[in-house]
Amino acid sequence: MDGGRLGPKDLQMLLGEWETEGQSAYQALADRIRLLIIDGRIPTRTRLPAERELAHVLEKSRTTIVSAYGALKETGHLVSLRGSGSVVALPHPHDQPTTSPDKQLVDFARAAPAAISGLETIIQRATANLPHVLSKTGFDLIGSGDLRERIARHYTSRDLPTSPSQIMITLGAQHALALIARTFVRQADRVLVESPTYPHALDAWRQAGGRLVTTPVTTEGWDPDRLRDTFERVRPSLAYLVPDFQNPTGASMPPEIRDETIHHARRAGTVLVIDETTADIDLGRGWTDVPFAARADGTRTLTVGSLGKSIWGGLRIGWIRADDDGIGSLHAARAAGDLGTPELEQLVAAEVFEDYDALVQRRIAQLRHHRDALVDELHERLPQWEVPVPDGGTSLWVGLGAPISSALALFGLTRGVSIIAGPKFGVDGAFERFIRIPYTGGVDELVRGVHLLADTAHSLPALPAGRPAPHLADVV
Repeated sequence: MDGGRLGPKDLQMLLGEWETEGQSAYQALADRIRLLIIDGRIPTRTRLPAERELAHVLEKSRTTIVSAYGALKETGHLVSLRGSGSVVALPHPHDQPTTSPDKQLVDFARAAPAAISGLETIIQRATANLPHVLSKTGFDLIGSGDLRERIARHYTSRDLPTSPSQIMITLGAQHALALIARTFVRQADRVLVESPTYPHALDAWRQAGGRLVTTPVTTEGWDPDRLRDTFERVRPSLAYLVPDFQNPTGASMPPEIRDETIHHARRAGTVLVIDETTADIDLGRGWTDVPFAARADGTRTLTVGSLGKSIWGGLRIGWIRADDDGIGSLHAARAAGDLGTPELEQLVAAEVFEDYDALVQRRIAQLRHHRDALVDELHERLPQWEVPVPDGGTSLWVGLGAPISSALALFGLTRGVSIIAGPKFGVDGAFERFIRIPYTGGVDELVRGVHLLADTAHSLPALPAGRPAPHLADVV
């Protein structure tokens, strides 16, 4: 995609295997493009290829493409603009497909739990310090000294000596990533990312002008040879890694691969961005490790943390740990985007760290129970799916056995379950055979969601007879 225009070959890559039996070609094409728009893989205001160009690349008639674009215009997902052709749009909310009024949507799209029990008491306790907070201006680009001190102590207790000056408080982990991207990524810089990975991190690196280079990770972990080769061949400016209970695979990077990664990054001059958002959600890994940055030894490493998974996303509290120079660069860049983190949320977060270990253990017990219930239900209702059991994190990375992920996401919404298609977690259309299923909801909701997924899967249009699924491993 370049300058708001999506080329025909780029669109073909995103489409993957889109044809289905029992459905006309134009309707199948329209459905797949619609999903790409809904889940953000094709941004709004993007200009789609001309009908004739796309027909040539897809080896379909121009009539098929015209009809598909027409169907998208009827639902409000495309508009015709003079001089620009067909441009992506989003329909008005009342025009979009919804579940029936008597059904509540099961949300498998967000891997985020409700607030941990006991948070209300902590909030009430935190209000005792309100007079001190209200005496401030409320504008602070670095963050509360009290909260930074407590986060620094938390790192120090994990064998990573840290001072408050090495911490910046942010508006959650996503804000931290976006700020890092604006500060450390320049136009056309190569950024190494795992594949699959957290989709909004990809957005942050792209918006900063980064050129994404991938290294594979599966539920079994990382390929150290591929990782080494990528560092040596590409010499990325920045590498984004989730080494503990990786999102979405749940994999954890062994200590020896961490050491090798730091060595390769140092030789390549790469800034490491380590996302520890899920690091504390250890459901039974059987081993612990010091923070990635404790091993860095001269390799610039920025660590991103958050209370979103362990405590509650509604607090919107995250942080960046970096060396003093790194914090200085982030401070200089931040004011263009925001003027600081709200004081009240920081006040509550400081109180959270007084009971943090106990609260995390409570969350771990909850999520372990939810994970096991979800796995059991998937085995019962969808035995043909491959369901690896992660030993931490917040979700399963499920193998579907067929390239049906996008279809599940599209048709599942009409049946009452919202889920993100596998390709959203990759680059250039990969992971159509996978889907992420969070276990952050209540057990009853998880069970109902699996029933709805099973009903959706069993009613999907068949894949084209005799046509093999696309092999996308070489793309990522």
